[in-house]
Amino acid sequence: MTSIKSVAVLTSGGDAPGMNAAIRAVVRACIYYNLKVFGIKRGYQGLIDDDMEELQSNSVSNIIQSGGTFLKSARSMDFRTEEGRKNAITNLKKRGIDALVVIGGDGTFTGARIFGEEHHFPIVGIPGTIDNDLYGTDYTIGYDTALNTVVEAVDKIRDTATAHSRLFFIEVMGRDAGFLALRSGIASGAEAILVPEVKTDFDQLEHFLQTGFSKKKTSSIVLVSEGDEIGGALKIAEQVGKEHPEYDVRVTILGHLQRGGSPSAFDRVIASRMGISAVEALLDNQEDVMVGLTNNQVVLTPFSEALKNKKPLNPQLLEITKILSI
Repeated sequence: MTSIKSVAVLTSGGDAPGMNAAIRAVVRACIYYNLKVFGIKRGYQGLIDDDMEELQSNSVSNIIQSGGTFLKSARSMDFRTEEGRKNAITNLKKRGIDALVVIGGDGTFTGARIFGEEHHFPIVGIPGTIDNDLYGTDYTIGYDTALNTVVEAVDKIRDTATAHSRLFFIEVMGRDAGFLALRSGIASGAEAILVPEVKTDFDQLEHFLQTGFSKKKTSSIVLVSEGDEIGGALKIAEQVGKEHPEYDVRVTILGHLQRGGSPSAFDRVIASRMGISAVEALLDNQEDVMVGLTNNQVVLTPFSEALKNKKPLNPQLLEITKILSI
């Protein structure tokens, strides 16, 4: 039998559409299983500052369709210190909280792993990041919504690019992972896609420009992941512009608009599944694990494995980009 009677939930790091749906699922699953549930404001910093409150079912009404996170998020420097983590465990014990659900990315799970090991405190993670870069799950919460946001933006940019026969370099988020750029590039019909996992081949880009853009004299879209080795869309566009002053080169950096917006149906559903599964994992005495979806099945991956292993890009999608760029 589990000894867990009370659970707290927080969101940390970069926000992602669908986090509210995950919080809602955690809260209502706790209530369903007769557990107390607390919401922690501002991530780990709120845990240190004791900024938390007990939540009821109606506390999470009318939030499933909202982007962002109603619990707020922050990156806490204090939590990186031993003293900060001691304050955090003191606050949890003072309120009688037995376990923690954390929603975020690799930085969030790094903090969770350290905290769990130091204080032998049960923690389960839910992957919430638009980057989709966490090992142990096919999809992270927020990725699908961000993907659709990028495709919609690129479709609109292509309209103006076509009107003026321009070459657009469009930068998308992803840090050092190209999942968002790769899939959105295929979906939006980008002529070239540059991702951190594949060394930028300027010869190949030059070939595309000479055989494609320069001859067709129509719009062309090159999608660039922000973690590209050259330094992003601005640097690449600058180099191409110097070598080809005859091209009308433009740059658009989509930025934080990719994080916002109402979550897609897909993100709402996986967030709900993961939230419930996180509570059930705690009741099953699981700890220091991340809930994920692999082949549409719920799986649990230890934090150590999720953080140590690098999630690879789908090689079939990389091959598709070569075929479709002809």
